[in-house]
Amino acid sequence: MVIGVPKEIKDQEHRVALLPSAAYQLVRRGHGVVVERGAGIGAGYPDSDYETAGARILAEHRAVFEKADLIVKVKEPLPSEYGLLRSGQLLFTYLHLAADRAGTDALQRSGVTAIAYETLEVNRRLPLLEPMSEIAGRMSILVGGYFLGKHHRGSGVLLGGVPGVLPGKVVVLGGGASGINAARMATGVGADVTILEVDLERMRFLDITLHTAHTLYSNESHLLELLPSVDLLIGAVLVPGARAPKLIRREMLRRMRPGSVLVDIAIDQGGCSETSRPTTHDDPVFVDEGVIHYCVTNMPGAYARTATQALTNVTFNYIQLLADCGIHEAIQKNPALLSGINVAGGQITHRAVAAAHGLSAVDPKEPLGLSS
Repeated sequence: MVIGVPKEIKDQEHRVALLPSAAYQLVRRGHGVVVERGAGIGAGYPDSDYETAGARILAEHRAVFEKADLIVKVKEPLPSEYGLLRSGQLLFTYLHLAADRAGTDALQRSGVTAIAYETLEVNRRLPLLEPMSEIAGRMSILVGGYFLGKHHRGSGVLLGGVPGVLPGKVVVLGGGASGINAARMATGVGADVTILEVDLERMRFLDITLHTAHTLYSNESHLLELLPSVDLLIGAVLVPGARAPKLIRREMLRRMRPGSVLVDIAIDQGGCSETSRPTTHDDPVFVDEGVIHYCVTNMPGAYARTATQALTNVTFNYIQLLADCGIHEAIQKNPALLSGINVAGGQITHRAVAAAHGLSAVDPKEPLGLSS
């Protein structure tokens, strides 16, 4: 099989979907690997590293799609890439289709089999999403603390405080992978941290592992009580494959002090505040209701080298399986792949994605011609 690694064209996206060491392993197994010129530069991997690994460097973006049977990306295809996908091709990347009707329609028209990192589930975990959630969670405290600075129109609160001055208050909505990593970073700098969560077993785990953070059952009443004193609010809610629930309404933000910060990690799934809208690393924040909103849809792209290594660590075994076996045999060997398939044969195959757009979904086995 020929595996294609195009250069990411999303604004300020510096990650690359495959490390040179992973390309080397695929070539050793008899596969072809084609990499777009400069695809790894942003993560610190020059073309020469891929050439040494046995990959072929292609000058044109289009050529990678034309040559490859399996396209491996980091982010969802953008409109200029829709026409490059074709029937019978495999696409393996983060898709976040619940917040992207145009992308969903385009993948259906293309006939491609689209496998989303973020919905592939193993034992109730999302192993291909977790590393990026960990990075985004840790990063949320860095950027949140930065934009609290007065020179960024923030409130001027230092999260860790100093002797004789109370620390800043951080509230994290959701105790999953991104939430727990945000809380760990926040407690590490000395902030006063509260995590809102609905899963009691998860709260027990958080209470045991995060000794200085507080846990609170997540409901609107508790959130309303906290908002007037919050300096940094982290939106870390996730419903796999689905649009993020709008837990924060506009009138709720009015309770927050001017210059406080909201980092909406859930923005790639539509955001958990009704005031959130996607931003970029070039222009990451806006102010609404006096609150600074940070809503960058590809947060881990800022730390491209770390993120690329972490991503390839978890995706490579699936890439190798797909390359060695093709989609049908790969599913037989690892049925978890079915949970990652969002679109196949022109049909939506993930219920949460279909529900987000008011459409119907089919079992992925149907368009793939697999027996139930």
